[in-house]
This record gives sequence, structure tokens and C-alpha cells, in this order.
Amino acid sequence: MNKKITYAQVGDNYYTKDPIKKLAQTAARQTAINLKKAGFPEIFDTRGESAFVWSLDKARDKRTPLMATVVEGLGTKNLVADSMRKTTGKTYYDVIGYDTVATIINDLVTVGARPLVIHAYWAIEDNSWLQDEERMKDFIAGWKSACDFSGATWGGGETPTLKGVIKPNTVDLGGSAIGIINPPNRLITDKKLKAGDRILLLKSNGINCNGISLARAVAKKLSKGYSTKLSNGRFYGETVLTKTNIYAKLIQDLLDANVDIHYISNITGHGLRKIMRARQNYTYVIKKIFDPQEVFLFIQKHANISNFEMYQTFNMGQDYAVFIPPKDIGKAQSIVKKNGFSALDAGYVKSGPRQVLIKPKNLIFKSETLDLR
Repeated sequence: MNKKITYAQVGDNYYTKDPIKKLAQTAARQTAINLKKAGFPEIFDTRGESAFVWSLDKARDKRTPLMATVVEGLGTKNLVADSMRKTTGKTYYDVIGYDTVATIINDLVTVGARPLVIHAYWAIEDNSWLQDEERMKDFIAGWKSACDFSGATWGGGETPTLKGVIKPNTVDLGGSAIGIINPPNRLITDKKLKAGDRILLLKSNGINCNGISLARAVAKKLSKGYSTKLSNGRFYGETVLTKTNIYAKLIQDLLDANVDIHYISNITGHGLRKIMRARQNYTYVIKKIFDPQEVFLFIQKHANISNFEMYQTFNMGQDYAVFIPPKDIGKAQSIVKKNGFSALDAGYVKSGPRQVLIKPKNLIFKSETLDLR
């Protein structure tokens, strides 16, 4: 019997974590007075979004740039790289470095920010982790490559040794980034979102960095683990390690071309439920989606879980939901293509209860399944 494995069982139970996040957000809002006292008021509408924004001017002058900041972590994708190295001899840490930056930057740019500076956080058990020269060279090269692609300066970071907290021979990877929104009218929040907006879905490269704990649990069930080959001939582990797209330049190109972006949702944790991240009560009708890459179908088969569970855990081939007026769809798709990505005019926003309707899969995600604020 193929035993069912869910993400809540092996990794992240959102129904227990999200209430704690909301509790923290309540306390965080109460600290906004401190920023205001310093003369830099927060942009309240970015509370609970992927990035937090504040103004450099107490009077909110329309010419004064806004600043954005975010903190993110890679998760457990590095453990897949460690396992695959035993099979192929490659470190895969160029991907791990790149993807850590990608998770940070892709959150930052959802508010319209241009990345400026990124800082690293690499927590290790002891300094022996740093002594693998090949791995460190690949890791640093991947991190730098992602910074260059994002247009961000790598400002520095912190490498704590946490014996007793971090397991031997591994690392906890994350970082923070600061960006600028200039001119300030490029700020993207859900206040612009409205019924009639089209939903442009950007195609992912694959699993990215979310749901990895479930992907790892599947590997443990397989006799050959990550070395199991998919029908495309690639090792399962190598497919999980496919590099994440970075959208910093694309978003700036769209804004430079005066595409009127009303909202952006980065489809990471919570899967396609994230399409309804905005606060308003709208119904999001998805009429077309990208076919999920083979890695998702493989995971679903061996985890023995439903489409509902898969689409609320993984991106299933969709990276970003970009909400724009119908008049800008053609121009936006052309710019996406020039940047080397793929996009679908996938659906639309309409008045109604807050929910996501994914018609090709007959799935409905209701508001109570995504309670972030």
C-alpha cells in the first residue's frame, strides 16, 4: 500500500504556524510608532505582504523614494544537494547559493522595489563546514551570480557557529535585502487590485524552494532515493535542484514600459492559494495553467496525495501571479518573453467571496485556507 504523505506531516503545518505569524504581526504593528518618531512613516498597506515598505519623508512627498526590506530563508534544499553529491560528485552548491538569493529577491520585488543591497546569513554547527573548498567556491559563485542577475550589491553577512542548534555537516541559509521604489508611484500594493484585472501567471522552473521537506520524504520511500530516474532520464534529486527564476529585472522592465501592475503574488508557501493573498474579498478565476513539470507528478504519485494537497503546497509550474488591466496583457507578455520567461493570460479577478477557482483542476481554495493577516 502506498502510504499517504502530506506536507503538514513532514514539514510545515500552516494551520499551526499562521496564527503565530498573525500574533507576531499584531505586535509588529504596535512598534510602527518607533519608525514614525524617527521621521520615516511605514507604508501600512505592506504589512503582511512579502516585503515591508517605509517612506524616507515624513510628509510622503510624491517625489521621495520609498525603501523596502525583506528577510527570507532557503529551507532544506541544501540537504538534497548534499545527498546528490554522493551520487554524481557535483556539489550543486552553485544552485543552492543562487536559490537562497532568489527566495529573498523574488519576495522583495513584489512591491515594485529595485534590489540594492543583500546580506547573507549562513548558520553552521562549526567551522568544519567552511573547509570544503570546492563546495564553498561553488556556493559563493552561485550567490554572486544571483546578486549580479538581480542587480543587487552583496553587502556582507553573518556566519554564526551554533553547535547544538545546527546539525553537524549542514548549514541554515538565509539573508535579507533592501530595495528602493523610485519613483514612489511604482509601489505595488493590493489597494490597486480591482475586479476585471487579468491574472498573468509566470512559468516556474520547477519546485523552487518550497515543499522540499515533502520532496525529501518521497526520496526516503524510494529504493534508489534521489538517484531514481524520472522518465526524462534525469535523477529525481537533480530535478528538485533545478535553479529558481529571479524576476527583479523583469518587474523593472514592466514598470519601465508603463505596464500598470495592480498587484503581485509570489507563489511559494501555501501554493496556489497565494493567488488570493490580497486583503480584499475577490474571487480569482483561473481558466488556464501551465502543466506541472514531471517532478510534481512524481512527488504526487509517490506521496499518494490529491490535487488539492499538491496545489496548496507547491507552485505546480506557476511562479508569480501578476495582476494587470486587460489593456496591458499583450505588452506584458511581450516583455516577459524578451526576458526569457513564459507567461499565460490565465484568468481574471471578479467580485465575490475571497477564493481561488482553478477550473482546469476543478479546485476551490476558500478564504479560510489562507489566513496570513
